[in-house]
Amino acid sequence: MGMGAVAASREDEEAKKMEAGGDTIGKNLDAGALFVLQSKGSWLHCGYHLTTSIVAPPLLSLPFAFAALGWTAGIICLVIGAAVTFYSYNLISRVLEHHAQQGRRQLRFRDMATDILGPGWGKYYIGPIQFLVCFGAVIACILLAGQSMKAIYLLANPGGTIKLYVFVAIFGVFMMTLAQLPSFHSLRHVNLISLLLCLAYSFCAVAGSIYLGNSDKAPPKDYSITGDAKNRVFGVFNAIAVIATTYGNGIIPEIQATVAAPVTGKMFRGLCLCYAVVITTFFSVAISGYWAVGNQAQGTLLSNFMVDGAAVIPEWLLLITQLFTLLQLSAVGVVYLQPTNEVLEGLFSDAKQGQYAARNVVPRLASRTVAVAAATTVAAMVPFFGDMNSLIGAFGFLPLDFAVPAVFYNVTFKPSKKGVVFWLNTTIAVVFSALAVIASVAAVRQIALDAKTYKLFANV
Repeated sequence: MGMGAVAASREDEEAKKMEAGGDTIGKNLDAGALFVLQSKGSWLHCGYHLTTSIVAPPLLSLPFAFAALGWTAGIICLVIGAAVTFYSYNLISRVLEHHAQQGRRQLRFRDMATDILGPGWGKYYIGPIQFLVCFGAVIACILLAGQSMKAIYLLANPGGTIKLYVFVAIFGVFMMTLAQLPSFHSLRHVNLISLLLCLAYSFCAVAGSIYLGNSDKAPPKDYSITGDAKNRVFGVFNAIAVIATTYGNGIIPEIQATVAAPVTGKMFRGLCLCYAVVITTFFSVAISGYWAVGNQAQGTLLSNFMVDGAAVIPEWLLLITQLFTLLQLSAVGVVYLQPTNEVLEGLFSDAKQGQYAARNVVPRLASRTVAVAAATTVAAMVPFFGDMNSLIGAFGFLPLDFAVPAVFYNVTFKPSKKGVVFWLNTTIAVVFSALAVIASVAAVRQIALDAKTYKLFANV
């Protein structure tokens, strides 16, 4: 029997054990892994999950990042971000496949850290950072959705007086309902729609940029980088954090956990599907948006499409762009809620009883509702969360998605120190760890500068 057949046989055995609630990394599956991270999906489903988690409305901030970097550095950073994240996510997948073939399938990021680096890394580093990043993404999605709803409201009713926090609360209630979908795998059809939506609002944003760039309502096309030397330097690192957050994922192991065994090769095909969408959307929006508004790019491109409350592109185009963005945010938010759901399920559910037993349904309903209510409250209270999200991106996405995968691969496969792979991975880990520290400092500085404008429940 060949090595490939042996590996496939081991993966088939592992799948049967997992379906029965058996071992993955030396212990029985808890309710979180058993119920939330069900391994039933295909590579296509994996591609849908990946696309929703990466190609999200923060891509509309890429022209803003270009404003701090300029044309050349902006495009270089965008290319490096795509290349390094695709490579890093593939490294994680290779490590996961290797351990699955050894009969130790890892379902969560903290499982990987525990098994590869030791219990302390999983419990005190990877686990907390991943939770912070993912729950921060949920808060950001709820806030962005509230802002989209308010923009739609003002387009329909100029001068309307309903406050931002009202729209945030409305979307939070909708998220509470969507959060009750029981497992990550059950989101596959939602995430297919999400994939279509991200393409739709990206194409609308490009169309809006082309229209604005050719109209007399566009700001003067100035592509110079403004500010003194110190502000320019910090602006560069803030822009790097924005791009890292845009490419960030943080839940690659959990997404691969949804794939049915044998897992070999499925994640790579899912990544290829995802990055076809990434390249199409990221580069078109970044380039067209920066071309249209230059260094006047605001935090999100959609803000440039409205001046003094009035649309500077056709209202119908802005309206459907906001609507597509709003709808996709619901899918993105519920995807990033999955690590929280998995933890809550592990704490409050009983793996020995059925997923739909009353003993498990009641705590699931209550705990997920409370989690979304907490995220909604923070989003309504802190509508300047964008500054904090930059810090989360620098502190979380840069190490999790750029540095840690290279370390996992080197420790697992032990490539020769004389080879290219070892030094490439080591360079990526060192460079992006340093960038994470510097970008975190830049993000904290920006928070301090903006602190004077902060106001709880502000109507921004």
